[in-house]
Amino acid sequence: MKTILEVITIEMQKAFREAGYDEAFAKVTLSNRPDLCEYQCNGAMAAAKTYKKAPIMIANDVVVKLQDCTCFSGVEAVNPGFINLKVEPAFVADYLNQMTAAGDLGVEKEKNPRTIIVDYGGPNVAKPLHVGHLRAAIIGESIKRTARFKGNNVIGDIHLGDWGYQMGLIITELEKRQPELPYFDEAYDGEYPEEAPFTIGELEEIYPTASAYAKEDEAYREKALHATYLLQNGRPGYRALWNHIMNVSVVDLKKNYENLNVEFDLWKGEADAQKYIPDMVEMLKEKGYAHYDEGALVVDVQEEGDKKEVPPCMILKSDGAALYDTTDLATLVEREELYKPDEVIYVVDKRQELHFVQVFRCAKKAGIVRPETELKFLGFGTMNGKDGKPFKTREGGIMRLENLIREIGEEMYKKIMDNRTVSEEEALNTAKIVGLAALKYGDLSNQASKDYVFDVDRFTSFEGNTGPYVLYTIVRIKSILNKYHEMKGTLEGLTIREASGEFEKTLMLEAAKFNDVIETVYEENAPHKNCAYIYDLANAFNKFYHETKILTEEDETRRSGYIALLKLVKEILETCIDLLGFEAPERM
Repeated sequence: MKTILEVITIEMQKAFREAGYDEAFAKVTLSNRPDLCEYQCNGAMAAAKTYKKAPIMIANDVVVKLQDCTCFSGVEAVNPGFINLKVEPAFVADYLNQMTAAGDLGVEKEKNPRTIIVDYGGPNVAKPLHVGHLRAAIIGESIKRTARFKGNNVIGDIHLGDWGYQMGLIITELEKRQPELPYFDEAYDGEYPEEAPFTIGELEEIYPTASAYAKEDEAYREKALHATYLLQNGRPGYRALWNHIMNVSVVDLKKNYENLNVEFDLWKGEADAQKYIPDMVEMLKEKGYAHYDEGALVVDVQEEGDKKEVPPCMILKSDGAALYDTTDLATLVEREELYKPDEVIYVVDKRQELHFVQVFRCAKKAGIVRPETELKFLGFGTMNGKDGKPFKTREGGIMRLENLIREIGEEMYKKIMDNRTVSEEEALNTAKIVGLAALKYGDLSNQASKDYVFDVDRFTSFEGNTGPYVLYTIVRIKSILNKYHEMKGTLEGLTIREASGEFEKTLMLEAAKFNDVIETVYEENAPHKNCAYIYDLANAFNKFYHETKILTEEDETRRSGYIALLKLVKEILETCIDLLGFEAPERM
């Protein structure tokens, strides 16, 4: 079904045409003066130059044509040429009943669904997830869910860092500690052990130890670089070790992402792109896209009109080694061959923007992707502590993601137990759900590209613009619906009635914005606008709740109308938080 803004705009276009003006001027927006009206049209001002008439004259001509429109209870032309619109309560009620009856609350699906790959997560294997991995995971998950909700074929790819220098470091350190293992014997031709020679805990200790040692010992560093080279060129023992590293790491990563309610469709990494590199490099050379510069193979991507220099995209270093540019381009080759995506969205730290400008331009220039394929970079800002610096532990170290999740869960558990309304077991389960909402909402409510301050006390509050506040609102609505069900026996077949008061109409108007909001969130890849909407909707409900006798309303028609509205508001809120990647408990 059409969004309420589209329905109103169609009526405005008709009025402009009937008044003798181009319907292109009939754009309707939410009012920036909600004390005066609910929607507005400023098209008369833009039309004045075209028709050489005073804007107020054009506005008055259009208003005349709107007098019989059943959408509006009030239409007014205001100097210098605004058209103020108040919607008819019966029209809003009818629209909300249509939403209730429609699948997915009436959200229109893409007429031509697209294949979209969302590249997000991007952790390096053999390293624990830390707070720096949070934003990519939860922003990407929300974008994936929203695009899928709109009817697209959406593929979430974690794109693991699994093929670089860190692998050589781990192999070198393992050989130093356990040289007797068969992986290091070039003459060994038997079966390698099925069990990894390390646990995830040991693996996570091995990498930083090796990394620190390599910075002090040049011979060790050279050995690690050579081990990386041998791995990438197929040495059997090193490949067998690599498989162990991958298996142990991925099991741990899946557990951590599951705790974040983040799911990937593909667990591919840099290693998967390796087989595409040789042919891609040959193509770039044969077709004249690539040339050698001081021994390195590069593709020029500077474009006319660039205000700053955009360095060439480096395909191979002077020693023939591949780089991130190479593997990201080869990954696009693989994605084109396997999935033919219409769009690829990269959810990555905004400090990597130049890298992706180079890769995107090279991919387009060389025909690695089709001309119509959209390549989007969605750069996110830094999660900072209250001191304005990147978020750290109390001791000043980098906080592991699982520890952050646990700490927020513990904070929520304390607050829930302070109320003493649920059992300890239920409080633990509820704290986990609410804690995740606090964490995700606290992050996603900020525009992705901006840095923000991570404040545990604020994020876990049950008041203000927080995840727990939104969840508490949903739980409150559930409680009312359950009590009504106990009183009347059914929640089915109820009809939303025309608003009888200011707070009810405000709530109904907020609910009616849902489809417009989802469209904006989807088009702009903007989860923060979803958060802003559900906060407004929760506020509108709570004001209505405090000012209205819902269950004690004596008029049964009016009371059942209230319940029908609450049922819809609950469904909207639950749909929105699912798109953000969290859920609401039954009680709090």
